[in-house]
Amino acid sequence: MRHVISILVENEFGVLARVAGLFSGRGFNIKSLTVAETLDPTVSRITLETVGDDLVVEQITKQLNKLICVIKVVDFQEAAHVEREMALIKVSVDERTRSEILNIVTIFRAKVIDVDSRSYIIEVTGDEEKINAILNLLKPLGIREIVRTGKVAMQRGAQTLSAPARVEPVELKGKTKEKAA
Repeated sequence: MRHVISILVENEFGVLARVAGLFSGRGFNIKSLTVAETLDPTVSRITLETVGDDLVVEQITKQLNKLICVIKVVDFQEAAHVEREMALIKVSVDERTRSEILNIVTIFRAKVIDVDSRSYIIEVTGDEEKINAILNLLKPLGIREIVRTGKVAMQRGAQTLSAPARVEPVELKGKTKEKAA
């Protein structure tokens, strides 16, 4: 079964290796992976896609939650969510294929972001099926190179995946008291 999992983690050295190690230690491949800072620069969000047995992924999720650097884990399998990825596709261009490539770009609401006399770089964003569909149409025309991001995912509606408010120590006349940041 396919799982897209988002993990909020402390933005510190070695966190990604510990998270990935839980998957590899159980024989699961990570199909796609993205990591970036959140609105809070001390917190990063890891979004990964894996394919595996529900029970084992549940165990991995429990193990992730035990890591000190992990703030929150959400498996989007049961949640209504939106997924997207981006691809940069370099295609060969000549007089014969130029208009056909531009028509494909228009149909897929993609963008030509770099033009050379012999190639275009096309940027396309969408779900996995959309990315695969444009690749299948461009392949016979001469794809030279492909770079794809991993998936990013977000729950639909008002629900968010965010870190709880931080607690910072405050000094008051020789005593330390905690306050929410």
